Amino acid sequence: MDSKVSEGGLNVTLTIRLLMHGKEVGSIIGKKGETVKKMREESGARINISEGNCPERIVTITGPTDAIFKAFAMIAYKFEEDITNSMSNSTATSKPPVTLRLVVPASQCGSLIGKGGSKIKEIRESTGAQVQVAGDMLPNSTERAVTISGTPDAIIQCVKQICVVMLESPPKGATIPYRPKPASTPVIFAGGQAYTIQGQYAIPHPDQLTKLHQLAMQQTPFTPLGQTTPAFPGEKLPLHSSEEAQNLMGQSSGLDASPPASTHELTIPNDLIGCIIGRQGTKINEIRQMSGAQIKIANATEGSSERQITITGTPANISLAQYLINARLTSEVTGMGAL
Repeated sequence: MDSKVSEGGLNVTLTIRLLMHGKEVGSIIGKKGETVKKMREESGARINISEGNCPERIVTITGPTDAIFKAFAMIAYKFEEDITNSMSNSTATSKPPVTLRLVVPASQCGSLIGKGGSKIKEIRESTGAQVQVAGDMLPNSTERAVTISGTPDAIIQCVKQICVVMLESPPKGATIPYRPKPASTPVIFAGGQAYTIQGQYAIPHPDQLTKLHQLAMQQTPFTPLGQTTPAFPGEKLPLHSSEEAQNLMGQSSGLDASPPASTHELTIPNDLIGCIIGRQGTKINEIRQMSGAQIKIANATEGSSERQITITGTPANISLAQYLINARLTSEVTGMGAL
């Protein structure tokens, strides 16, 4: 097992993504970034940490397999050191295990679990680490969290085995990576502009969200059902627009109102439906994940050259789903033209 990775895998460059809480990231970065600098230098792996102001951060480790294992060993031992230090100030007697969360494309999780759970059982038994694959995908992505816990040595062995599985079974189709959302700052769409809520004010949000929303609006104008301004208990926000979709993204206490759901129907030529569904439904699942809308495709009817697609969700979800469907059709048509 080890020889397979070290001999056959030395020239293989891998990228492993970890999901960490702010406190864990702080421990990895260290004072003035000294810890992460040392980890980069000693392991030879590239270690990138996603932008701050999120309760969760993504730590990306890239490099040859041996460099990745060194980086993982350093992270696991650092976390164990943190646990030991925190226990010296507490009354707890049993030492909790070190826990790491990997982010793995959902299309590779089947190989990791194995037929009837055989592979994951084998990894647990041979390494002594606990391994759990989340049943659901992480929000707005096609990735799942894989939680590993145990002693640092068990975790390192476990990561080695997971890397072998990932090298032997590459991801199928496109992967939408998980991007953690900033803490409790809902986003509202009004008048084609995205706003974040800060206190009792709506601050214009210069983000891709606005661009995507505007594209969706240009693509498919629609009339929202009823009043779509979310109700904010106890506070009057300087926002008075129900002309366009307003979508409340991210859950925060007291901000649980969202626009009413509506339904929109599209007809698509039979010969183009395949590019929207994708292999084994991968594309349509991506569109569902990214838009947050429910999408149903009617069965082909005899003598008809078209299929009916029903999209259900908030007006913003629907327009985003339509935009993504149109983008798929456009790429298919231009792709055909290029042949």
